[in-house]
Amino acid sequence: MTTVLLNRRRLLAAGGSVLVTGVSGLLLPAHAEGLAPTVSMAGGANNYRKGAAIVERIGKGGFWMSGTVRRAGDGAPLSGQRIQIWAHTVEGQEHEPHSHGATLTDKDGKFRLEMPQIIPIFGQPHGHLAYDSGEFKTVFLRPVMRSAKETSLEAHFVLQPA
Repeated sequence: MTTVLLNRRRLLAAGGSVLVTGVSGLLLPAHAEGLAPTVSMAGGANNYRKGAAIVERIGKGGFWMSGTVRRAGDGAPLSGQRIQIWAHTVEGQEHEPHSHGATLTDKDGKFRLEMPQIIPIFGQPHGHLAYDSGEFKTVFLRPVMRSAKETSLEAHFVLQPA
């Protein structure tokens, strides 16, 4: 016959297991929190131009802005979503129309747009991106680069329905 020793540590462990799982398994079905939506960044909407044209490239290029667009909750990639991009670059300031352009996400929810090299303004090299198509809530992002020498910048959107 097997003897089971019951000490305080084993009693607490057993009690914790019952509390978490219930006597006959889980008390509640498993629940995943899902992917939380992206929050707009302060200063992200500065110099935004509603309806900026979809372009193949902004200016002469040399710098790559890329990222992804996914749906909040399940994280599914969102294709055909319009992302506007603008920045202070070697070819112009972020308030100038020629410093703005937009692109669409591909079937995997990815976007990529070439633009002129971003340079610091107010001491920070940064880009601006916006999702503003209307199907989902508008989100403005203002990612800051670690160094003005970088030649690419990524930004990722997780959108919630409007």
